[in-house]
Amino acid sequence: MKPSRSFASDNNAVVHAEVLDALQRANQGHVVGYGDDPYTESAVAKFREHFGQDVAVFFVFNGTAANVLSLQAVARPYHAVLCPELSHIYTDECGAPEKFTGCKLIPLQAPMGKLTVDTVVRAYHGIGDQHHVQPRVISITQSTEMGTVYKTAEIEALARFAHERNMFLHVDGARISNAVVAQGLTLRQATRDLGVDVLSFGGTKNGLMGVEAVVFFRPEPAQEFLYVRKQGMQLASKMRYMAVQMEALLTNDLWRRNAEHANRMARLLEQEVKKTPPVKIVYPVEANGVFAQIPREAIQKIQERYFFYVWNEEESVVRWMCSFDTTEEDVRTFAGFVGEVVSGLAS
Repeated sequence: MKPSRSFASDNNAVVHAEVLDALQRANQGHVVGYGDDPYTESAVAKFREHFGQDVAVFFVFNGTAANVLSLQAVARPYHAVLCPELSHIYTDECGAPEKFTGCKLIPLQAPMGKLTVDTVVRAYHGIGDQHHVQPRVISITQSTEMGTVYKTAEIEALARFAHERNMFLHVDGARISNAVVAQGLTLRQATRDLGVDVLSFGGTKNGLMGVEAVVFFRPEPAQEFLYVRKQGMQLASKMRYMAVQMEALLTNDLWRRNAEHANRMARLLEQEVKKTPPVKIVYPVEANGVFAQIPREAIQKIQERYFFYVWNEEESVVRWMCSFDTTEEDVRTFAGFVGEVVSGLAS
């Protein structure tokens, strides 16, 4: 029998007890639907405590919607979105960004998952040429798909480049909380204060049942987002159940507590698997993911007991994700089994 916890994805974790309590407390009486209720108002107020009183906040069902609708709000079909070649919007959203925005996604080399100004500038061309798509958005992921974290100066530089050229900076923040706590920052310090224009704020990977938020730090793209969200089939009728999840996450530092624990478990996992020499950590462990190169013949044997994904089949690199509910016992037991399998192959 496989263990009840895997290292495949933080999507696989349970819903945090404090979030379930919030849902239960909201589950009484009637309130107006579609977000015109006191629960949604209270949740938006909580976002404004963290990000600033003038931010615009909209709840959606999943991360793909948050990303796609964010981009749709700031770009027209003749625009281009510059993004890392392994970004989620380019590799894992089934072409949804291009289908629903009409924009061209331009993938760029991003060592360790991170774009740089030097990389972006090489893709910034054809400006004013009616035969070419016009670069309009830089989209980055924080923390990145490789589990690395953009430093504040790196985001500031990208934002400055974008704003000097009338472009927007979008952040796919599916794991923004993990990146923020890794640097000891506040949510605002890691986003708005660095020049981010629109944020896909992740909740599902950090203990929620299934809700993300689109957060605008500039008023213009938010003005018609009510219609963009509705047309994008992301307007919840019983909005209170989405809102209370987000309010719970942003109350009593739950977002921070969950992310800190997941990050700490990833660091512990890194330490434990390093005890088996053939295991090589290929990216810095800066958030809640561990990427390791292990003997190819060990992967299937380990997967017979534990569910996880192969990140790069050609190079035999696997991805192990930790969650807010990952325990030290989970980590040590898993790392011990990895060591047992890998060492057994060498004997």
